[in-house]
Formats: sequence, structure tokens, C-alpha cells
Amino acid sequence: MIRKAYNEIFMNLAVDLATRSHCVRAQVGAVLTKDTRIISIGYNGPPAGTHNCDEEWPETGCAKDSKGSCSLALHAEQNAILYAIKNGSKLDGATLYTTLSPCISCARIILTSGIKKVYFQKSYAAYKGIPKDEGVDFLTRFGVEVNQLPE
Repeated sequence: MIRKAYNEIFMNLAVDLATRSHCVRAQVGAVLTKDTRIISIGYNGPPAGTHNCDEEWPETGCAKDSKGSCSLALHAEQNAILYAIKNGSKLDGATLYTTLSPCISCARIILTSGIKKVYFQKSYAAYKGIPKDEGVDFLTRFGVEVNQLPE
């Protein structure tokens, strides 16, 4: 019997969670763990009780904000972190698995929440067509370990 590594298990779960997203542009999943235990999950999409983009605007998705991002969506990392905090989880030393590397805004939240490791699968910079992964650079600059896992 072959035992899968936790990194593979948690990233596979993040990939599966991404399929729950209502976003028509990108589906992203996240798993927040501590001491090899799942403490929260998330995927990108609008806040609960608002509009589901794939139902409301199936062809175009929601309107874009001034920075060219979805005007309604919370990122998968934000959803996972907010849910954990809302339910009293302590995030110091936690590990985050996400299917897309964190944007700069999510990186700030990740650092501030005390998460110490981030594993991602695909590059946010490549997805957005920007020259570098600012979120990854920010996190590594301030001591968060960031690693890309193969697809």
C-alpha cells in the first residue's frame, strides 16, 4: 500500500474544492492546516447571500473593479482564513495549500494571520499576465516559506 504525502492529499483537496467555485473566470481552492489537521477550507467566489456569478452573469462573470479583478469575489485564501478566524482557530504556524499562488492582497493577510508555510500549484502572475508573483515575493521577503508543488 502506498501512503500519500500530506502535501499531495491537501493539494488534491484544494483542487477538488476549486470545482465548487461559482466564478466563471477562474476556480481556485484552498486548504488551511495545522499540525497535519485541516482547520479550514475555501474557494473563490462572492460572499454568502450575494450573487453567484455563474448563475447571474454566466457569459461574462461579475463586473471588474478598478484593478481589473472581480468586484464581488473573495479569494479562496481569504475565505479559508476568514472562516477559520470566525470559528476561533489560531493560525500561528499554520500551513496554506492553494491552487493559485497568492496575490499581493492575500499575501498581506496570510502574513498578518501568522501562517508560516504556503504551497501552491499554479502561478498567479502567469494567470494574470503580470511579470512576477508579487505575493510570493512578499511572503518570502518576510519569512514565510513558499513552495510550488507540481500539478
